[in-house]
Amino acid sequence: MKTIKDFDFKNKKALVRVDFNVPQDENLKVTDNTRIVSVKPTVDKILADGGSVILMTHLGRPKGEVNDKYSLKNILDEVSSVLGKEVKFVDESMGEKAEQASAELQPGEILLLENLRFHSEEEKGDEAFAEKLSKLGDAYVNDAFGTAHRAHASTAVIAEFFPSTKFFGLLMENELIAIDKVLKSGEKPVTAILGGSKVSTKITIIENILPAIDNLIIGGGMSFTFIKALGGKIGQSIVEDDKLSLALEILEKAKEHNVEVYLPTDVVIADDFNNEADKKVADIREIPEDWQGLDAGPKSREIFNDVLLNSRTILWNGPIGVFEMSNFADGTKALGESIAEATKLGAFSLVGGGDSVAFVKQFGYSDKVSYVSTGGGAMLESLEGLELPGVAAINK
Repeated sequence: MKTIKDFDFKNKKALVRVDFNVPQDENLKVTDNTRIVSVKPTVDKILADGGSVILMTHLGRPKGEVNDKYSLKNILDEVSSVLGKEVKFVDESMGEKAEQASAELQPGEILLLENLRFHSEEEKGDEAFAEKLSKLGDAYVNDAFGTAHRAHASTAVIAEFFPSTKFFGLLMENELIAIDKVLKSGEKPVTAILGGSKVSTKITIIENILPAIDNLIIGGGMSFTFIKALGGKIGQSIVEDDKLSLALEILEKAKEHNVEVYLPTDVVIADDFNNEADKKVADIREIPEDWQGLDAGPKSREIFNDVLLNSRTILWNGPIGVFEMSNFADGTKALGESIAEATKLGAFSLVGGGDSVAFVKQFGYSDKVSYVSTGGGAMLESLEGLELPGVAAINK
């Protein structure tokens, strides 16, 4: 893996693709700076070498048009604050102004280019656009794992113009190592927890990870498709009726790979889908007709806890209850506690996927697990066994 550790950036301008597609409030102030914080080690290393940094990123979906709402000048103060240094800004990402700002950049300085997606060529992976961007730096660094699954001009195509000076940033390196630990080099037993509402979105992940894991915990809404396929009564619980035979196939494949599958045995059910609904605990195979399952029950939590405390490598993707509603968050909280405890005992735990990451941030588990992935779609595609364009471009 070619990383920035392999290169001395003294008097070099590093063109660094980052993912600063951060959430903002109605006043366009950054509400979560995790993605900015996560690239600081890469920036620090380049500056410490005596190099300069040119940051390029997208923000939002301006669809190839200049839009003040998506201008990176709105996040400039936050970027400067996190990086601990005044960051210069140029209101274009290519062209004369950008070239002049780059030429004037001194060692130890940082420049932020304007939103790449103000140009439609970025998302099209346009080669001429990538070549113009490449003229701004002496080396290319990809530290944007969140967009590594996109074959865009700045995430993949641009690497062609840096045949010997293209590198992974430290964030990208950490992300790839974390995924490798789950899929290849992790200490056994390896346990994967897959939650969320639909089996259909997780099929290829399950198929790809089965040869690598020992235990599979299936929770959340997707568990009801499996329970119904096995003959259980699930009431009004969410289900994919067209995936019942697929659920049985997955269970069969798990057997072939000697993977132990754990489904919830009991569930917290409600008579309506809202936080104030009446609720009670029921056997997951015997849910009354007008009720629906919204959280893992106490027995299920105990079973999952036992499996996790005996695991050495853990992947968590997807909640096991409707944690957005406080009365149905206990199952996911208990799961978070179990993973935190297993991590404390020496297990490696990787959390990835939008809802799981949102949960660990909201409930303060980020520091209690080994690694929280910054890339939702990119991580899922990695787990599906797909080669990410942004990764392939550096490895060429």
